[in-house]
Amino acid sequence: MIKFLDLQKINQPYQTAFQEKLKSVLANGWYILGKEFVAFEVNFADYCGAKYCIGVGNGFDALVLIFKGYIQLGKLHKGDEIIVPANTYIATILAILEADLIPVLVEPKLETYNINPDLISEKITSKTKVILVVHLYGQLAEMEKINLIAIQNNLIVVEDAAQAHGAISDFGKSGNVSDAAAFSFYPGKNLGALGDGGAVTTNDSELAQIIQSLRNYGSEKKYHTDYIGINSRLDELQAAFLNVKLPHLDAVNNARKAIAKRYLVGIKNDKIILPFWDLSDNHVFHLFVIRTENREELQQYLLKNGIQTMIHYPIPPHNQKAFSNWNDLTFSVTEKIHDEILSLPMSPLLIGEEVDFIISILNNY
Repeated sequence: MIKFLDLQKINQPYQTAFQEKLKSVLANGWYILGKEFVAFEVNFADYCGAKYCIGVGNGFDALVLIFKGYIQLGKLHKGDEIIVPANTYIATILAILEADLIPVLVEPKLETYNINPDLISEKITSKTKVILVVHLYGQLAEMEKINLIAIQNNLIVVEDAAQAHGAISDFGKSGNVSDAAAFSFYPGKNLGALGDGGAVTTNDSELAQIIQSLRNYGSEKKYHTDYIGINSRLDELQAAFLNVKLPHLDAVNNARKAIAKRYLVGIKNDKIILPFWDLSDNHVFHLFVIRTENREELQQYLLKNGIQTMIHYPIPPHNQKAFSNWNDLTFSVTEKIHDEILSLPMSPLLIGEEVDFIISILNNY
């Protein structure tokens, strides 16, 4: 069986370094906001080209804290509208609602699966304050166009970069092409921890300072609460593991892109629509997503041939039971994407024979 993603295999090369970090953290005796945590914030900010990185508990909290930080700064108010792609993972929507803000759904482009900049302006109202961009599946959205729309309308731009660690375009790098960005280090990400973890990157010193307090009960100084905060701090041990893996991230991304190129060149089947990619570094292929009209049939065919696949994601946000007020809405592009997408195995450690086998099986479908 070719697994969709073998995390044990992915983390195996780091085992010795992980053990050394574990011993170091245990010996140091500082388990919260310690040396590894501080080092990772510096290292990841530098990697993204941003001035500040604030380590938090997970990617969801990273988004929530960005919004709550802007509320504390008076740049957002409860009930303000946030433009967001209609086909994102549900956590993006939930983060908006958690901050008492209103999501406004915008269709993506069918080719890239990212938000369609040409449809943003028509959704802007007097209550719109933020464009929340999602670099879905690892590909940067059209940030130059989106930032221009934001400037013209005096809007904040926030990146949900949870799937795009290291993606880069002529306009900039994920985590540094907006006012603030949220990252997840969930184990399956291109830069994955051995548990939950997240971070915010920004060049805004005021926002960074407030988020640093908000993640730690709203305190800058122990026992002095300046804001209504939460407890969401990147774990010291997870920071240590991430410090081990970060120097290898570009190599991991390059391996993913090499596999993606082989898929794109090798898969030749009229029943399968391949993802768009201009072969630049703007895509780090967190996922390699194809489309087909008979997804269930294709998925079962692949499984019978020993190839595990996943669906990211089967149900769009507006059709979820939790959002019954949206259930009557129609987003035809989003619905088509969610009905047809299928994620192929995409691991930096897939060997050539495995990739060739997957291509051969798909071409025989």
